[in-house]
Amino acid sequence: MDDVFLTTEEVLEYLQVNLRTVYRLIRAGKIPAVRVGRQWRFRKADIDLWLQGQRTSTAGSREGVSVTSPLPVGNERAATRRPRVLVVDDEASIRDVLTSTLALADYDVEAAPDGRAAVARLRAATYDLLVTDLRMPGMDGLALIREARRLSPTLPVIIITAYSTEASAIDAINLGVQGYLTKPFRIAKILSTAAKALGE
Repeated sequence: MDDVFLTTEEVLEYLQVNLRTVYRLIRAGKIPAVRVGRQWRFRKADIDLWLQGQRTSTAGSREGVSVTSPLPVGNERAATRRPRVLVVDDEASIRDVLTSTLALADYDVEAAPDGRAAVARLRAATYDLLVTDLRMPGMDGLALIREARRLSPTLPVIIITAYSTEASAIDAINLGVQGYLTKPFRIAKILSTAAKALGE
């Protein structure tokens, strides 16, 4: 039955994200919520529809394009600044999933296809979070993190890799990485790891 409603606590458990991420999604108009007294109620069908839409929206993503959720023209500066995230992965499909997922949660997201392109972006702009693949041709994720630390010592970093080896995990931890995800990953895990890395 479609008329199943979830409490805020149940949505946190269902999506496996924190409270601030849920509020971010409500504010961005991504998941409808109904106020009942001092509580929020969420229709489960709406949550499932949002998840399904997120999974299918990645098919329309284009490489090298910044993906941001819409704000009214002229109001971006007046609104609370959205965290800027740089996603780096040599696989276009992984890059698209990450940028689309984070943009749907109201982050301002840019993507780079390799470490060298990412360093150029880090030199040209300020970011609040770096999400990078570990194994990439040319400059790998660990080398990128070292350069990012030189440019911005406090920049939070999340490593994403298909190769979950003890050595790479230790190297990443030694570099002060805030999150470590193994491919394939779930949408909820991306959101919760990003929120945690940003201290939300």
